[in-house]
Amino acid sequence: MNALAVDCMPIPSHELIRRFDVSGPRYTSYPTADRFVEAFTAEHVAQALAQRRNGAAAMLLPLSLYVHIPFCESLCYYCACNKIITRHHERGETYLRYLSREVDLYTAHLGVGQTVSQLHLGGGSPTFLSDGELHELMAMLRRSFSLAPDGEYSIEVDPRTVDSARLAALAGLGFNRLSFGVQDFDPAVQKAVHRVQPAEQVFSLMAAARLMGFESINIDLIYGLPQQTPESFDRTLAQVLQLRPDRIALYAYAHLPQRFKPQRRIDVDKLPDAGAKLSMLSRSLSAFQGAGYVYVGMDHFALPHDALAVAKRQGRLHRNFQGYSTQPDCDLIGLGVSAIGKVGATYSQNTKTLEEYYDYLDQGRLPVVRGLALSRDDLVRRGVIMALMCQGQLEFESIELAYLIDFNSYFAAELEILHGMQEQGLVEVDATSLQITKMGWYFVRGVAMVFDRYLQADRTRARFSRII
Repeated sequence: MNALAVDCMPIPSHELIRRFDVSGPRYTSYPTADRFVEAFTAEHVAQALAQRRNGAAAMLLPLSLYVHIPFCESLCYYCACNKIITRHHERGETYLRYLSREVDLYTAHLGVGQTVSQLHLGGGSPTFLSDGELHELMAMLRRSFSLAPDGEYSIEVDPRTVDSARLAALAGLGFNRLSFGVQDFDPAVQKAVHRVQPAEQVFSLMAAARLMGFESINIDLIYGLPQQTPESFDRTLAQVLQLRPDRIALYAYAHLPQRFKPQRRIDVDKLPDAGAKLSMLSRSLSAFQGAGYVYVGMDHFALPHDALAVAKRQGRLHRNFQGYSTQPDCDLIGLGVSAIGKVGATYSQNTKTLEEYYDYLDQGRLPVVRGLALSRDDLVRRGVIMALMCQGQLEFESIELAYLIDFNSYFAAELEILHGMQEQGLVEVDATSLQITKMGWYFVRGVAMVFDRYLQADRTRARFSRII
């Protein structure tokens, strides 16, 4: 299916929102990370790594790497990431030393020189590290892995921590993709979330990055923050479209103060209501469509030439723990505190505390504290959910051939629910396929939830953000 155009995107009625704007997962994986269990340990990861190493295609299938840098100099009140607020930059040096130990443990299982086609540095703020420390990190990874010359190497950038010289240093290290955290340009909103960064600073960095030839530049935005209004967000959108990034990630703010303590500093009376949030979303869609962006899916937009939009057009789009990806569904090695990995039919997650992370590595153990070995049913449902999240459609035959099932029998109960959604104009279902409509894209997570066996058994969803 061609990439979904934003043109003529309908606006959901209040009745649709009331009925379908529920809490639910974002499906960067299935099963979702909240289903990981502590009974899954580093020993299970070692078995999965051994299976990869001994497999016939091990050296032919590239790896993806994710490195989590947890440190930030200041606290953003909206943030739900695993981070450590500190101005003690010497902590970065210690962290790198332990990251090196973790890398060594992985290469002991995999062997040195496995090809990597995708690398992402996230956080926290990866640019908390100095240029010298980032150089050390990249040298460490290159000693252990073979970074493909045409790979995608990206880093999240806090605009407050870099200048044009630092961007040049990142380009020199091999990074070819940047993601700038902007969220909103409005000064009142920035003050309300404790993240003040002048628009001029971002404009200057974008201009410098363009001159340096970065292949893709992303800007993160959040709607639903305190002090935001549809009119104030329009001004931010206009500034973003002036910048014309290759990609835009537009996230709905999820206020979950019971889970994320920093959010308790946000004045709930200053949060926009559901109607204002929906207006921001619809106006954003119109603005991006008018500027020529392709709606990749859910919360991602890209210019037609960008690799993400191309992958969507060609049916090659994937989804992993960092969101939408152009890479095949390859094994992912997660390095650092709280990092999540995927090897074969297993998921694993590292400990979330720095003290425990260091303790595991001092013992010569992978710092894995939970994970999951996927069952056959998990794999079947993952195939369905990822097709819906990435392509917005599913030919039943593709699942039947891959997993040797009869789709209509296997998912009889789910199809019954989908017929109700069809009556509401969210999906189109027949005997051989399922298609999400333009209206349904607002609720794509809700459609995916129909196939989530774990949610069928557990109706407690307060831990998730709302769909819109």
